[in-house]
Amino acid sequence: MNRRDFLWNAGGGLGGVALAHLLGHEGLLAADGPSASPGRADWNGGLHHPAKAKRVVQLFMSGAASQCDTFDHKPLLIERNGQPFDPGGKVELFQSDPGAVMASPWAWRQRGECGAWVSDLVPHLASCVDDIAFLPAMVSSSNVHGPATFLQATGFVMPGFPSVGAWVSYGLGSLNENLPTFVVLPDSRGFAPNGPANWAAGFLPAEHQGTMIRPSAPRPIRSLFPPETEFIDPEAERDGRDVLARLNRDHADDRPGDSRLDARIASYELAARLQLSAPEVLDLSGETEATRRLYGLDEEITADFGRNCLIARRLLERGVRFVQLWSGADNGFPRRNWDSHEDLERDHGDMARSMDRPAAALIKDLKTRGLLDDTIILWTTEFGRMPCSQGGKGRDHNPFTFTSWLAGGGIKGGTTYGASDEWSYKALEHVTTGYDLHATLLHLLGIDHTRLTVRHDGIDRRLTDVHGHVIEPILA
Repeated sequence: MNRRDFLWNAGGGLGGVALAHLLGHEGLLAADGPSASPGRADWNGGLHHPAKAKRVVQLFMSGAASQCDTFDHKPLLIERNGQPFDPGGKVELFQSDPGAVMASPWAWRQRGECGAWVSDLVPHLASCVDDIAFLPAMVSSSNVHGPATFLQATGFVMPGFPSVGAWVSYGLGSLNENLPTFVVLPDSRGFAPNGPANWAAGFLPAEHQGTMIRPSAPRPIRSLFPPETEFIDPEAERDGRDVLARLNRDHADDRPGDSRLDARIASYELAARLQLSAPEVLDLSGETEATRRLYGLDEEITADFGRNCLIARRLLERGVRFVQLWSGADNGFPRRNWDSHEDLERDHGDMARSMDRPAAALIKDLKTRGLLDDTIILWTTEFGRMPCSQGGKGRDHNPFTFTSWLAGGGIKGGTTYGASDEWSYKALEHVTTGYDLHATLLHLLGIDHTRLTVRHDGIDRRLTDVHGHVIEPILA
């Protein structure tokens, strides 16, 4: 063999293909002239147009956080406190009759250079208003927790549809082959309504469903490591994998087009890599004491959500595309979520104290590290709460207006788009839907929400169904 043949065999065979993949993934391949395709989204930062953000963290307040006790200031509720609630016309409630007008138990103040009104219930997030774009005219088409949660998580009120994180994973792919593209950190006390269906892949390839991590559990990722037994050693485990690989190939050959086994194989391959990468990501011992205090790990009430927010930052900076954090579990008593029918001051007080400091810390920490510029933070809930009382001390469901907000990559901070009426009862100006929120999120990631489609049951399905508009006024 002469030297030329040797170099071709070494560089043009499988080794060369592997090298090209690695160089391409790192963006180090030479361009093939000015008209060369920029490649996949990992390389050009967008699928349909240049992206302003690479990754997303969604903070989901399960149970329905009250807009009129957090970010939607209404002087009329203070003025009419205790008087009959009469906005004109029939008042539709979920499980009660309209009580008296109920002012927030917390005082309101103008914050930041933008002068946004924020309640004392969330003083730490109040210090971040100049980085936040508020959407106080959000509406939902359901006042029931399960369907309304699905609507914000998947774009549909029915089960069986892919979550927004799965769509992002499907459209953009991974930034780190050793970590999942979509990670979910649930409330340690339990699941929100719908449970893991909120982060399922639906009809997308199963590999795009969220990977659930419970940082406070003895085994944060279930079944990641083999049980500690004497009969499983490295050699036996390797032999078992070889047998499993042969069986999988035979199974797949008999079932062309079925993505479930491919996803299962991919998950096992990822799990093998996670055995090395996950312990490092979840190990907070290297974080400074100041950082741990910033996230509230020094206080019992903030420690759990604070740990999740800190781990979310570590996941994001290592290339995870979409991280979803849940504040609120099922309807246990005392309340373990934001569904404050009985005693708003008690229940919202506890939930907000557990969430406020860590969420603000995530914004500030990402900003300090230069990651907020290309990371979107989305804070949302399934619907709002009524401005009148329920049973004297609680608030009933309100799908007619609630508040979500965004911060970070491509978002114009210190802005507010839309408004509710004088009662915070119904959206009045620039009414905004979850479809609009999802369309805007995808737009910032470089995706045209009308073009990211999958044919399913004879329909070109998409995250935004047949709705949705990009919310241009909040874009930087």
